[in-house]
Amino acid sequence: MNIRPLSTLLAVGALVLTTMPADAQDYQVVRDRLESLTGPETEITIAESAIPGVLQVRLGGDIVYMSEDGRYLMQGRLLDLESRTDLTNAAKTEIRKDLVQAIDTEQLIRFGPDNPEYELLVFTDVDCGYCRRLHQQISEYTEAGIRINYLAFPRAGAGSETFRKMDAVWCSDDQHAAMDEAKAGGSPTAEACQSPVAEQYRLGQALGVTGTPALLTMDGDLIPGYVPADDLRGRLEQLAAQHSAD
Repeated sequence: MNIRPLSTLLAVGALVLTTMPADAQDYQVVRDRLESLTGPETEITIAESAIPGVLQVRLGGDIVYMSEDGRYLMQGRLLDLESRTDLTNAAKTEIRKDLVQAIDTEQLIRFGPDNPEYELLVFTDVDCGYCRRLHQQISEYTEAGIRINYLAFPRAGAGSETFRKMDAVWCSDDQHAAMDEAKAGGSPTAEACQSPVAEQYRLGQALGVTGTPALLTMDGDLIPGYVPADDLRGRLEQLAAQHSAD
């Protein structure tokens, strides 16, 4: 279970959220306590959780829990053992879905069929071994009816050589050829442009991406790591069935 440190949670608030009380209360004590830790610019949404006396708090792209008196903050997953539901993941999925809908699709680099049965956003790093394996099998994903839409997530961060390569890919006149070259270990070059690499990297962080490849459905489901085409098709069918049942 991947739990990010509290210091990271308290640094994510670059967005502006409103507080959403579950009833007439505004949970001012909780809000004041959080703002004293994170600053007033941090995005905070407060609602009741499934546990009486415990509030669900959204901090940017993360979910934490607090006692109603603002004294205790809990970090981790909330599981409903009766329904076997990961309530924390369900809340994060809704956050990711909201962020996905705001993505500029013109800035994606697409590989796959024109009318796919399934579509995935894939945060990728051109120097990542499993990202390269996934790219080598693009034809298999296409045959499985899956379109891959790449977003940049250079794990070494801004200013790194990987970041520069990904800037060149997105600035290239032929992005597909440049991506092929970079994923094969090459170092494409291109004229400088206003590339979306930095913005997509920040988006990935907000979505909870910590490694690559990170696969994200249009419904906000995060699938970390490389998954072969046939297995991925099965995972997507299961997720689609779950969403249909909800």
